[in-house]
Amino acid sequence: MYRVYGDVLSGNCYKVKLLLEQLRLPYEWIAVDILKQETRTPDFLIKNPNGKIPLLELADDEFLSESNAILYFLAEGSHLFPTERYLQAQVMQWLFFEQYSHEPYIATARYIIRYLGRPHDLEETLQAKIPSGCKALRIMDSHLSKHDFFVDDRYTIADIALFAYTHVAEEGGFGLAEYPAIQAWITRVKSQPDYVTIG
Repeated sequence: MYRVYGDVLSGNCYKVKLLLEQLRLPYEWIAVDILKQETRTPDFLIKNPNGKIPLLELADDEFLSESNAILYFLAEGSHLFPTERYLQAQVMQWLFFEQYSHEPYIATARYIIRYLGRPHDLEETLQAKIPSGCKALRIMDSHLSKHDFFVDDRYTIADIALFAYTHVAEEGGFGLAEYPAIQAWITRVKSQPDYVTIG
């Protein structure tokens, strides 16, 4: 039985929850409120000195952090992670893209609006996130205009990683109407077996 420390509204945490459900793995969800600084308590920092969620507890004193590392750990050997090395590398390529070219903009904008209520003093920061977030969406839309999914035209953890914040991008001020391939892909992801919604 895995334990997951997370916030059900967080896209990074949702990735892990969605994968666990789709692999039908048993787990216990332990709610952590980041706005109440619950990731900064001495007890939590023993588990993850970086003070972030999601956090996967494997056994006593054995923890794994970073959402995409958790996806890899859980999916390896399953139908959601390829066996061919080149395809595995393509999955990792999209996981890195999500963390470096997508999440810092789309997820952060959503955090400012959804979690913090779009405070005036963060408006300049919010607006600075929009161009790079749109660039990431354009790259995704271009790829998906030629493919049903991100790797090998089949559903993998690359899709889970990118889906988490993309399907709620409008909560961060990113309209999806101009990205028809992304919209069609979102529908395909939602039709996968054992799909669960965020929150």
